Amino acid sequence: MYEPEKPYKHDLVTLIESTWRTPYVTVTRGVYPIIRKRFSGLEIQHTDGIGTKGIYHWRRKTFANAVVDALAMNLNDLALVGAIPYMLQDHITMPDMGSRTAMKIIQALVRECKKRTIAIVGGETSHHNNVDAVDISMTVSGLITVPRKNRLMIGDVLIGLPSNGLHSNGFTKVRGMFGSDEWRPDFVRPTIIYLDSIMRLLKHCTIHGMMHITGGAFTKLKDILTESLDVTIDHSHSPRPQPIFFELYERGVSSREMYTTFNCGIGFVLSSPEAEVKKILRFMRGARIIGRVAKGKGRVHIQSAFDGSSVEL
Repeated sequence: MYEPEKPYKHDLVTLIESTWRTPYVTVTRGVYPIIRKRFSGLEIQHTDGIGTKGIYHWRRKTFANAVVDALAMNLNDLALVGAIPYMLQDHITMPDMGSRTAMKIIQALVRECKKRTIAIVGGETSHHNNVDAVDISMTVSGLITVPRKNRLMIGDVLIGLPSNGLHSNGFTKVRGMFGSDEWRPDFVRPTIIYLDSIMRLLKHCTIHGMMHITGGAFTKLKDILTESLDVTIDHSHSPRPQPIFFELYERGVSSREMYTTFNCGIGFVLSSPEAEVKKILRFMRGARIIGRVAKGKGRVHIQSAFDGSSVEL
């Protein structure tokens, strides 16, 4: 039962305060936390949540996985500009289930933030009796120590970092294809957080372009592609999509829709000069060459892993 006075508030605040030991900010307790930054420089803000996948997390009570999903959707995008996450605010919505669920979510969030010295400086927990899902949204602040461009360049080799399945995108389509009753473990498997390894990689290797393959899937590569270049991906020779993607394809999702909706086994794409490729492949476990950048008209060409057809985006 929902308790408007939120009797767990004291315990929640104590948990959150344990994330305030960070080299980036000094946080002083008050009615609202007062923040003093310990750095000067460029910053970036990013906001995202877990969307339709929250339905499955709620049904299975996989709240720790839901927290990782929400963090991944933000941290992986911060990686695109080499930003160090240092602070966040969250907004958790869920059906009326009382204080224990809220505490489980916050405990999981605190654990993940302490791993990365991210200070939780605010948030809201709201109970909605007209929904059947949990949503965890957050705004994450990132520090940019070395400004960098994120742009594919002619002659670059594309390197794909494997996903572990669906991650957190395409679940509206998944729900439409599987209905309300069918279940797969893939539906609650947490998204891989690439930021930690990407930040280490940037210290040792030359990377021209990066893209987190999320909403819009491989069409997102066009965001870092000029009109005079094309990307060609031969997915028939790159990491094989997990079985869940083949099941979606076999249920009637076309090759083109697969590559505009799902990551199809590749969660993150790097673009680098040929001379850097061997070093990157040694550094990034499971990474594989998936394609190249050449002169063109701003298009993405994919050789489908599902039926061998050529898909143009």
